[in-house]
Amino acid sequence: MSLHDDALLVLKDYRGQDELRQVYLDHLAAHPDGLWKACGEGHITASALVVDPSRERVLLTLHKKMRRWLQMGGHCEPADETLARAALREATEESGIQGLSLAPGGPVRLDRHHTPCAWHLDVQYVAVAPSGAVETISDESLDLRWFPYAEVADVADGSVVRLLEASLARL
Repeated sequence: MSLHDDALLVLKDYRGQDELRQVYLDHLAAHPDGLWKACGEGHITASALVVDPSRERVLLTLHKKMRRWLQMGGHCEPADETLARAALREATEESGIQGLSLAPGGPVRLDRHHTPCAWHLDVQYVAVAPSGAVETISDESLDLRWFPYAEVADVADGSVVRLLEASLARL
């Protein structure tokens, strides 16, 4: 199965945000290359909010290009077999934490936002860090920090707050 086929299945199975979900499905139907950064009309991306094992804090990255506190995530790559694996790969690369695990049940949220490269149609997951996890700042980050849930709204925008709420509901 191709990543495109996986994305279609994931989105067809996703419950909630029906209007936005249909935008994603229409995008993939109109753009066979709709998963790749080269698609100028926008592209599907994958991200994950990393939660600590005690489920009291989240790890956010101060994104180098966006200069905002965000969850880990980004562009799909040809080696990604599924959207879930793309999200897990991005979370692992950007956090430096090995052994992250995605919460069962598929994506927790969808978020469409404009970036300097194009529209991102983000498929968002939640990942739990293993005990004793140590984060490492990647080249894509200015900073990487754990925030208690109550502080997320003070540092991040509404999309991250909504992702946190959806993640907590899933966990």
